[in-house]
Amino acid sequence: MNKAEIFYKDIGDYLSREEKLRIVREDRSILNADLKMNQIKPNEHGDWINKRNSKFDEFIPLEPYKKFDNMTQSFFSTYAIGISTNRDAWVYNFSKNLLISNMKKMIGFYNEQRKLIENERKKSKKTNIDDCLDTNPQRISWTRSLRSDVDKNVVHKFKNEEIVLSFYRPFNKEHLYYDKPFIESPGLWSQLFIKDHSENLAICLTGIGTTKDFTMLIVDHFPCLDIVEKGQCFPLYWYEKKEKAQKNLFENSDDEYIRHDAISDFILDQAKTRYGGRVTKEDVFYYVYGILHHPDYRKTFANDLKKMLPRLPLVEKAADFWAFSKAGRELVSLHLNYEDQPVPKEILINGKPFPKTSFPADQLTINQMKFPSKGQKDTIIYNLYLLISNIPLKAYEYIVNGKSAIEWIMERYAVTVHKESGIKNDPNDWAVEHENPQYILDLLLSVITVSIKTVDIVAGLPKVEWE
Repeated sequence: MNKAEIFYKDIGDYLSREEKLRIVREDRSILNADLKMNQIKPNEHGDWINKRNSKFDEFIPLEPYKKFDNMTQSFFSTYAIGISTNRDAWVYNFSKNLLISNMKKMIGFYNEQRKLIENERKKSKKTNIDDCLDTNPQRISWTRSLRSDVDKNVVHKFKNEEIVLSFYRPFNKEHLYYDKPFIESPGLWSQLFIKDHSENLAICLTGIGTTKDFTMLIVDHFPCLDIVEKGQCFPLYWYEKKEKAQKNLFENSDDEYIRHDAISDFILDQAKTRYGGRVTKEDVFYYVYGILHHPDYRKTFANDLKKMLPRLPLVEKAADFWAFSKAGRELVSLHLNYEDQPVPKEILINGKPFPKTSFPADQLTINQMKFPSKGQKDTIIYNLYLLISNIPLKAYEYIVNGKSAIEWIMERYAVTVHKESGIKNDPNDWAVEHENPQYILDLLLSVITVSIKTVDIVAGLPKVEWE
């Protein structure tokens, strides 16, 4: 039997249903010669289309083969997937007060169900929990792990100390109830961000098999899995809890943990050999963040970055290493301090320059920001009272996780009600609870500045021959 020959025709991305049907209608058959189909064969990776670049294999992987491996020959000795709760509406909220109320109600209802099943099993040991559980989504969100707990008669209590700050989406902080029984996939974050003390940073980047283009964002709080699509996060440090029989009354809580560098000894030695003995692990960390922003790197290895986690070179020139590290440090500072940037001078509010005095609180409440019309992005209708105009279109060039940073603010800072649970998530609550009625407006304007500065920093990155 002769081997099959496979032919392929790329009709383009992002076509509408009507456009796809038109192509089928006009071309009718794959035998139509006008289609000009190309014969394809797989490469050594088994890629038929969107083939990976063989040069990528020559670079050093970010991730270790085994986590917490001190002998790894990768940039990092460990990494973690973002937090996946499977009950976001319940465990995330802009309002800390509402989050507490929601979780207390759900935990109370869980214990009612647990007690009900306990009583039923006193009557019959063959009781099946699925025959007893109340699955009303307005009272509880059942997941595999919580069902397992109720089956084992595990008692849960609300713990105020489990409320932490989390990045839910790009430049979008919310309160998170990070108690592991209510987090379906908590990941390794209890070893990376220690509650109430021990600072850390982590570079979150898109995982394998994503639909969006490769992107990354720095975080200094617990990150959701979807801060970037299928987020894989690479920390500056990781923490190991000391095993102690007894703790001294006057001992600092930080002493409970041993801090380890997540940048490997291997990569530091390589960098020092190439660029000099003053290179530190922090320099390497910022180098990674800088070089991952390089548009030519992301374009050249776009296919590889959809199928593998990044691999990076140590650039040939010492000057380029320091330039990437410096740019990475600047980007980290900018992206972490995204709430504190000055308003762009050209921005107008209701046709006038941004005022030095705050707007009245009753004019700052938002429901949903929007553009005046499709494609008109130099203006944002903030609410019934405020119109933001003269926004530089350059700001929209900063894309993170599939859309501009500005549009993430517009999308996330909107009042929503979860369909199944009926839980309301209102960003105005964050402003009220932080006693800053103008928080959301200031945030939007600050992120416009972040976007412009990011575009400028990226434009100044060194030129590198990637192939």
